[in-house]
Amino acid sequence: MDWHVLHVKPRREKKVADHCRLLALEHYLPLREETKIYQRRRVTVQKPVFPGYIFAAFADDGRLGLLKTNDLVRILDVPGQVRLLHELDQVRKALTVDPALAATFAVKEGSLVRVRDGAFRGIEGRVQMLKGKTMVCLNVEMIGQAVKVEVDRNLLDRVD
Repeated sequence: MDWHVLHVKPRREKKVADHCRLLALEHYLPLREETKIYQRRRVTVQKPVFPGYIFAAFADDGRLGLLKTNDLVRILDVPGQVRLLHELDQVRKALTVDPALAATFAVKEGSLVRVRDGAFRGIEGRVQMLKGKTMVCLNVEMIGQAVKVEVDRNLLDRVD
């Protein structure tokens, strides 16, 4: 089964993930934690890292089941399956370390690096300097978005 990017209607990501679970489809919805205060109460909610997108693996019968939900805008076929899975794995690793990471625009320039040590060990991405801080951008090329993590410059190794 090939992986696909599901572009969903606004605020329907979790609902589509539930449909995937009901249809027994393998899927991945990266979630981040956000703490808000409502009437002096602290509430932690989980929001999608990439609003409007969910990733799922299915065959033709799974496509039909998802289209019947009427929650999808379109289904994007992924030409580079291995690359997408690698990028999603990098995002998953980063979110396990810091569940409050948010999405940003993908970075096209910068050296490809791997984090040698520390909490984000093994994560690969493009390095970018932002206000004197060293940021590693974990791009998801299919949707043009990324997750940025701050890493000490001394912990980076260049990937050739």
